Amino acid sequence: MEDIFERWKKGLTRTSKAAFGRLAVLLKASEIRPETWEELEALLIQADLGMVTTQSILNSLKSSVRKIGITKSQDLNPLVESELRSRLDDPPEIVFNTKPFIILIVGVNGSGKTTTIAKLGKRFADERRKVLLVAADTFRAAAVDQLQVWAGRLNLPIIAGQPGSDPGAVVYDAIQSAQAKQCEIVLIDTAGRLHTRYNLMEELKKVYRVCGKALEGAPHAVWMVLDATTGQNALMQGKSFKEAVNVSGVILAKLDGSSKGGMAFAIQQELKLPILFAGLGESPEDLQPFKPDEFVKNLLAS
Repeated sequence: MEDIFERWKKGLTRTSKAAFGRLAVLLKASEIRPETWEELEALLIQADLGMVTTQSILNSLKSSVRKIGITKSQDLNPLVESELRSRLDDPPEIVFNTKPFIILIVGVNGSGKTTTIAKLGKRFADERRKVLLVAADTFRAAAVDQLQVWAGRLNLPIIAGQPGSDPGAVVYDAIQSAQAKQCEIVLIDTAGRLHTRYNLMEELKKVYRVCGKALEGAPHAVWMVLDATTGQNALMQGKSFKEAVNVSGVILAKLDGSSKGGMAFAIQQELKLPILFAGLGESPEDLQPFKPDEFVKNLLAS
């Protein structure tokens, strides 16, 4: 199996060659000037860190420069790396402390949600856990078909609703089945919601409540899949989902296809949510637990 460090290196190749990769050019052997800060600000914003996170980072860097007495821009490199790393929390250990452990997966259409669920199922099955996939996106027949194809390919059991059927009923029946079959982990695919559509978000809240009716305390986790290529728009999505269904963690999908990568820092600063997994490629093995050290190191590789 490919070394995990190589996966991070390969997955972030495009990102490191884009916005963050230009740091090496910016921080060359020259004096730190006002223009240095202006260019660094522009670079960080272009890298999708957002204005709030960018200003916070710049203020911290300026304070460190004054404190240490740095005058050469090249000496900013280790400070930038340290500052970025300090803004990423290590993801918490995922503990499946009840059986079945119900995980509701949410996100907008096109975020990579359905594919991510299949990859999670493969990961947990490889850990010798009994997994059940639930295709509750009954509004979009293609989503049900897609998850069924993945389930067949990965040899994972699945319960799927009929197109147009009540997703709450599908979820209720699936949780009952999981209890009867003594499944350990239930991964529920929900219909993609535009965070601006009130009625659709209300439907998602209903699915959330149905989980609790089927099994007290469920869902035990709500993971939101965010597309790393969508930039700051993902933050608005994240805030809406967090308010609606108590999101407990983020999966950053399509990180390998992003030319930015700064979303990770904005998610931590503004959403205050842990990043649990990162999508680094197409294969199931490319969904990896988020590792801040590897992320920052490969992000800044020129």
